[in-house]
Amino acid sequence: MSGPVPRNRHPHDASQSGRDGHDSHDSHDSHGTGLRFGYGTNGLTDLRLDDALGLLADLGYAGVGLTLDHMHLDPLAPDLAARTRHVARRLDRLGLGVAIETGARYVLDPRQKHGPSLLDPDPERRAERGRLLIRAVQVAVDLGAHAVHCFSGITPADTPADIAWRRLTDALEPVLDAASGAGVPLAIEPEPGHLLSSLADFHHLRRHLGDPDPELLGLTLDIGHCQCLEPLPPADCVRAAAPYLRHVQIEDMRRGVHEHLPFGDGEIDFPPVLEALASVGYRGLTVVELPRHSHAGPDLAARSIDFLRRAEAAVPAPVLAATPAEGGTP
Repeated sequence: MSGPVPRNRHPHDASQSGRDGHDSHDSHDSHGTGLRFGYGTNGLTDLRLDDALGLLADLGYAGVGLTLDHMHLDPLAPDLAARTRHVARRLDRLGLGVAIETGARYVLDPRQKHGPSLLDPDPERRAERGRLLIRAVQVAVDLGAHAVHCFSGITPADTPADIAWRRLTDALEPVLDAASGAGVPLAIEPEPGHLLSSLADFHHLRRHLGDPDPELLGLTLDIGHCQCLEPLPPADCVRAAAPYLRHVQIEDMRRGVHEHLPFGDGEIDFPPVLEALASVGYRGLTVVELPRHSHAGPDLAARSIDFLRRAEAAVPAPVLAATPAEGGTP
């Protein structure tokens, strides 16, 4: 991962269309795949948000995965609407797209990681998580985000699977109503160790919910998680998930070990993954997800965009020459 980081022109004059996931043919996709790389703010928590966004624009990223948390855009602090307007202006000036991520560890409960979840035994606690997601939908509207990310949570002890799935579907219904009214897809992430941990579980949830429109309930696909536990290779996971793909997270990982690693430290062959994303016409952000590396965030952000550009350059020419589909997937 050594070598100079490719630099693009600073995109201060980018239009709104460059932030919505539907018009990305600018300096950010110079190798022609149309892929739009972002970096997650959960890997830049030692930086002020304005500084983090400026860094990513300077490095040539197309956007940001913005985790709503007390370090950056706190969803529970006063004056959320005013603070969101400030972030929207900053994103516009920098030409950065955005996806809203909701994986903050202690944003709701200072003592329980990711608590309360959508599976909490207490219905009021489940509703608290739901209200956070509905607030995230509104933030997504105000920022022009292409998706709102979420996950199920870990099944509480002594909870039968059928009850856990019922809690999840019931808790998601008001969130899906809000997302539908706002026109922003909810993109649920299969997370190792959670009730919804695999692509098969994602389809199980969709069946429970009556097979909603994929534009309403779609998928956050984490490429490292595919390497960790899916039976298919990551590139094949991309193709299998294509009709539902609304958000992508990317990092390196090893089989059977849920540890987000910098590129090159794991086992994933990335050019086939990028080729698959390009071939299915994915147009949302592909966001680097290194939440335990904030201590080295600026350096890893630079190294990561360099690595991804090199991997992108290795994608075969027929894919580079293809005309990508508009929207998230064909």
